[in-house]
Formats: sequence, structure tokens, C-alpha cells
Amino acid sequence: MGKKIMIVDDDPAITTYLKTLFTDNGYETCVAVDGKKAFDTYQAETPDLITLDLEMPEEWGPRFFRKISKLKGFNTPVIVISGLSSKEYSIPKAAAIFSKPFDTQKLIEKVSALLS
Repeated sequence: MGKKIMIVDDDPAITTYLKTLFTDNGYETCVAVDGKKAFDTYQAETPDLITLDLEMPEEWGPRFFRKISKLKGFNTPVIVISGLSSKEYSIPKAAAIFSKPFDTQKLIEKVSALLS
């Protein structure tokens, strides 16, 4: 298998869809259903890229991002995939931002460009 993508989203339909999409395109995946679990998953799995929902129970995406971005040597690209359109919740250093529903082809192209 190739590079690993961590999917952070509380919606099982989205995580299942993204897992299938990424696996079909040759990527490994791991999933976290909220920001709290995502931090532990990130440290255990060391993914090459993260897709991040903003609105989740327990801990929101921006808070999780602030925590991991403080880790020494953190430079993992983050793609925000969210139903929130408001920029006030966005991740300033995000490699890309996709609104739900997203264009699958554009997402895979972006992932492929970031991981090549």
C-alpha cells in the first residue's frame, strides 16, 4: 500500500465513503470520529495526510488542529472537508478546503498532488 490518510469525521456515511474512495485510489486509511480520538490516532498511525471535518462532538476540528500543529516537526497536510461554510472556523494553514457535498474528482486530484 501507499501513503496513509487519516479521516477525521463524526459522520459514518462520510468516513465510509472516504475510506472506500481513498482505498480504491491506492491509499491506506485510518479513521477518528472526533478531535479527541484524532490526536491519539494521529500519534499512533503517523498519517501522511489528514482530512478534517470542523464540526464534531467532543472536540471540534480547529481545536484538534491547534493541538497537533504544536507537535514538534508537524508538517502533515490537512484538507478540511466540512458542511460549515463560515470562514471563522476554518483552518488557516489548510492545504485545501472542500465543502460538503464535495467533488470527488477534485478531492482525489488534490490528495494525489499533496502526496506525490
